[in-house]
Amino acid sequence: MLDLRPATIRNYLSDLKLFMAWCEQTWCGGDTEVDFSPERVATPTLTRYRDYLQHDLKRKPNTVNRYLVSLKRYFSWATDMNLISHDPSRPVKLVAQTPRPPRHLSDMEEEALITAVINKGNLRDVTLITLMLHTGLRVSEVCHLKWEHVVQRKRSGFLRIWGKRNKYREVPLNITVRRALEKYEADRKVDGQIGPYVFVSQRTQTKLTPRGISFLIAKYAHQAGIEHLRAHDLRHRFGYRMAERVPLHRLAQIMGHDSLDTTMLYVRGTPQDLQQAVETIAWE
Repeated sequence: MLDLRPATIRNYLSDLKLFMAWCEQTWCGGDTEVDFSPERVATPTLTRYRDYLQHDLKRKPNTVNRYLVSLKRYFSWATDMNLISHDPSRPVKLVAQTPRPPRHLSDMEEEALITAVINKGNLRDVTLITLMLHTGLRVSEVCHLKWEHVVQRKRSGFLRIWGKRNKYREVPLNITVRRALEKYEADRKVDGQIGPYVFVSQRTQTKLTPRGISFLIAKYAHQAGIEHLRAHDLRHRFGYRMAERVPLHRLAQIMGHDSLDTTMLYVRGTPQDLQQAVETIAWE
């Protein structure tokens, strides 16, 4: 688990603590308390816990699966460390679900967002949102982006990105992003504020955090009248638009997907797409 992010590790530990508490409550008989021990966990224990999450707590399938994946990680580790003789979680299946397409930012919403940031924002925020819409970078990748990672040429350019699990890829830049970055870099140099990171906090002059970027996107989305827009939805917007224009294997390369199954989400119809499709055969 050395390659996992701290937040991911915290989630795994939180999920494991909930499972341990459920086991101890389930195992206790009368006034007798039973402490959690991985040796006591069998496959039926885990399937009953899955049912408990689904039917008693009414958790959604993706939430249940997150808990199960955390437990599978734990018992796999416990087996490797010889804490238990076999992995009871291996036969346990995740909850089947139909993948829901990511939120699809419409053309009008994108225009409203850009208008809001141009009218009420600054050059940094205009550049940030332009880059996210035209490169599909993850929020964490935007935070860690340095000027030395930006390669600008006369008619092309790309970003050197180290994404999930430190996997390297090169993300091409179209002319819109190249011009935005050139203007922003020149402005930073004039002010004498150019540093290693591309996007920095105006107050601390340190790199923006995911929380900071999320706050910026939410602020401009509110000004644009767009509900429930997350920073990650700008990545989805890029994915949808590119899926209409390029083969999926190329899109997967640009977005840093390990599997084409992830990229396939961007060719699935949104609820609006499906509604429009069935309306085409309506009698009225």
